[in-house]
Amino acid sequence: MSNYCVLFPGQGSQNSEMLDSYSSNNVFNDTIAEASAILGYDLSEIIKNEDKLNNTLYTQPIMVAVSIAIWRVWQQKVDKLPSFSAGHSLGEYTALVSSGIISFEDCLKLVKIRAKAMSEAMNSVDGGMAAVIGLSSEEISDVCNELSDDSQVIQPVNFNSENQIVVGGHMSVLQKSIEAFKKKGAKIVKILPVSIAAHTSLMNKCSDILYKELINIDLKDSIFPLVHNIDGTSKSSKDDIIDAVCKQVHSPVMWTDTINNIGKLDISVFIEIGPGNVLTGLNKRILKEIPTISISDLKNIDQALELL
Repeated sequence: MSNYCVLFPGQGSQNSEMLDSYSSNNVFNDTIAEASAILGYDLSEIIKNEDKLNNTLYTQPIMVAVSIAIWRVWQQKVDKLPSFSAGHSLGEYTALVSSGIISFEDCLKLVKIRAKAMSEAMNSVDGGMAAVIGLSSEEISDVCNELSDDSQVIQPVNFNSENQIVVGGHMSVLQKSIEAFKKKGAKIVKILPVSIAAHTSLMNKCSDILYKELINIDLKDSIFPLVHNIDGTSKSSKDDIIDAVCKQVHSPVMWTDTINNIGKLDISVFIEIGPGNVLTGLNKRILKEIPTISISDLKNIDQALELL
């Protein structure tokens, strides 16, 4: 059986039908019930309510819960553990659970705190994020540096592929940046439907909150390596893992580096585990020679197994 890497999606991949495909699976349903008991609300009811589902306070823990539910079904189907794992932004927390570093319960509680801290960081800030397609990372960084000052910032936050980069910061600067990016030659600049400037310096205080929680959580040695967002490398010591997770909330997601670094290892397939297929689409732009398949739909599991 071939070596493979599992990938977990982040916020933005949620949808109101994401429980449907697995609704007949007992392991999946038991995991959703377990998460509901931990979080103190019925996940299935929240997921049906689009406004609540897209509220960061609910989105983040729910995405982790549903992704772990699918991960547990996958574990039932395959005999071999992954060689590596990675998660995009919030998905890194799901990867922490899958690799055995943190328990499901501790992770859900931590992510609930993370979501609250990120929401509160924006209480007096009109912020957001925008996708820029068609410019290099250097060109985007140059525009961000030109438009930012001591009071208002715009920063690259997700290096999703060579020509797809997300920026975040104060909304007033994001609006100004549309014309600036297009003058540079951007094909598309699109303000995203989020009110949080994730992975920017506006989230600096969230790191301190996460650190205080993480040092009191019983972290275990990983079952298989997790490749982190902040620099596209895996960490072995608990201190380094805590440092990477805390920095991640206010640092860019180096997703292109992450996938390229994993691609240099002995990997024959990527399996995207969680709602949607965003990461599958990104991988086709980053690393075409290694196949990626999403198992957001239960019927895709057999197809994924055939690739191993």
